[in-house]
Amino acid sequence: MSNTVRNLEPKQVWNHFADLNAVPRPSKKEERVIQFIVDFGKKLGLPTKVDTVGNVIIKKPASKGLEKKPVVLLQSHLDMVHQKNADTKFDFDKEGIRMKVEGDWVKAEGTTLGADNGIGVASIMTILASDAIQHPPLEALFTIDEETGLTGAKGLKGGLLTADYMLNLDTEDDQELTIGCAGGIDVTGTGKYRQEATPADHKAFRLGVKGLTGGHSGTEIHLGRGNANKLTNRLLSAGAAQFGLRVANLDGGSLRNAIPRECFAEVVVPSAKATAFQAFIKKETVALKTEYRTTDPELELVCEATKTPGQVMAKPFQKKLIAVLYACPNGIHRMSPDIKDLVQTSNNLSKVLVKDGQFNIQCLTRGSVDTEKYDHANAIKATLELTGAKVKFGNDYPGWAPMPESRLVKLMSGIYEEMFQSKPHVNACHAGLECGIVGTNYPKMQMISFGPNIRGPHSPDEKVQISSVQKYWGFLLRALTEI
Repeated sequence: MSNTVRNLEPKQVWNHFADLNAVPRPSKKEERVIQFIVDFGKKLGLPTKVDTVGNVIIKKPASKGLEKKPVVLLQSHLDMVHQKNADTKFDFDKEGIRMKVEGDWVKAEGTTLGADNGIGVASIMTILASDAIQHPPLEALFTIDEETGLTGAKGLKGGLLTADYMLNLDTEDDQELTIGCAGGIDVTGTGKYRQEATPADHKAFRLGVKGLTGGHSGTEIHLGRGNANKLTNRLLSAGAAQFGLRVANLDGGSLRNAIPRECFAEVVVPSAKATAFQAFIKKETVALKTEYRTTDPELELVCEATKTPGQVMAKPFQKKLIAVLYACPNGIHRMSPDIKDLVQTSNNLSKVLVKDGQFNIQCLTRGSVDTEKYDHANAIKATLELTGAKVKFGNDYPGWAPMPESRLVKLMSGIYEEMFQSKPHVNACHAGLECGIVGTNYPKMQMISFGPNIRGPHSPDEKVQISSVQKYWGFLLRALTEI
């Protein structure tokens, strides 16, 4: 199907995207894609540099007649979120993304597509490789590890860039011009717990939730989608209270920036209550499918017989764990009182792994007001500590303060309105863009973020709209001639 993608317009963008998607590029394993971009820059004969953390910087002189224009920085990140459906056989470390075209959309076969932020990377590659595209003096910044900590942007030193303006190509709605974003902080609770022998005359089940929509834990946290960790814990709580359920292990979620789509637990219930327990799960299936029929239409509950585990959690810890997971904040904490429809602070209970006497609970707390972000993180810390966990904060990064009156924002808004006969939605987003971090070392650089329509990022439902890429591409090229 990659040949079908390569024939889409604009061809050079889609061809560079296909080339990029042939290179495995998980966060924190970007060695191959870094080399891919370095080789690309050197083949073009352009000054190409890798900084101390792995970001790639390529510089290109202005087109004839545009030498006196301000220097423009084009920026996108190289890594992608790796998520796949449970029944999809795919090795992200070895295979390139398998793409397909469905109507006006490009998708992947059972995995994330990598349009976030691969379309941005491909766009920059196209501009760097072209002799026909008119542009001012350019600096291209390809950052690493945006998706799991923004460590590339954090490690970028001052003095490497000279640009007056930065175009970040990582927004996922073609009607939006993003001028601000939330910061974030990882909250992680770890510890040990006591196990005991599984009681006699109990029947074992693999219990859990799957088929949820998932998605981006920042930009889609306000949509009310189900969190598999929270829903599975709901079943555990009811099962313990009504049927004497005991938990052997629990495993849900994967990445901090993805709303958990699946969570499973190995449990046992007294054999005399097994039939009633299965009937209860069928009843809960109806209830949950009704509650989440709009946001998670593919929701399924799993309750299947399995081999009896040798050990289960000691009752005191099980009780604490279920209570803590129930109490742990998830979703919107506060909406912005200043910007309509903007989530100000939120939390994603992203991963829970409790097995073999050790547990690990992970959250990503986001906030556009740092003081409130820290306060929410401290509330989560206090909750997790009730399990006896040792709680640490990590990967703290700042938000990006909007500058709606800047020359760049006004210019880009005017270009958009002239080209498309409508006003863009100039906003801030509840996600971690790299602009705010880059701005700490380049405070005078004016910044804006935009991109094509991408739906379902951070999930196997990810797709990018072909006609929107064409719209965005024309907008980008026009901006380069007028900045």
